[in-house]
Amino acid sequence: MTSFAMQSTILGSPVTSFSRSNNSLNKFVPSCYLPHLEKNSRLRVKCMSEPKPSTNFIDVPKPSTNFIDVFSFSGPAPERINGRLAMIGFVAAMGVELANGADLSAQLSSGGFSWFLGTSALLTLASLIPLFQGVTAESKSGRIMSSDAEIWNGRFAMLGLVALAFTEYVKGAGLFQV
Repeated sequence: MTSFAMQSTILGSPVTSFSRSNNSLNKFVPSCYLPHLEKNSRLRVKCMSEPKPSTNFIDVPKPSTNFIDVFSFSGPAPERINGRLAMIGFVAAMGVELANGADLSAQLSSGGFSWFLGTSALLTLASLIPLFQGVTAESKSGRIMSSDAEIWNGRFAMLGLVALAFTEYVKGAGLFQV
């Protein structure tokens, strides 16, 4: 209430008399600090909030960086990492088959398995570092390259790898071999 009296004095509003009533506020604040303003006083109060540093004004809880929470069945790591590996694997398998005609089993037996392990380790590590720092894919997604699009592309790539392996097994040769 003292700040109200100081603001009204600074703003130039006329404080004519002090409230002497016995309301509940006077039990805690002496009556000399409670100004009584005239009805036609020119006191204007503007209340403005300061903008928050984030662009969205909804407080989103920080994601858990606990190992068990990150790798849980519904956690952010398993499907995202598997999807990223499937996307790289599908494009690499199709690219090598188009380039030299080797089917998936021939690619894996002729040194492709070590490339698979190296790429898997590198992509898994690169995907886990932001997750353990509390950064989510949803916070970094845009309109076109969204986190939902990445999940769906990963799912289609997983299905594509399984379909490629099954087709080559049934056909007995590479997909593009006659």
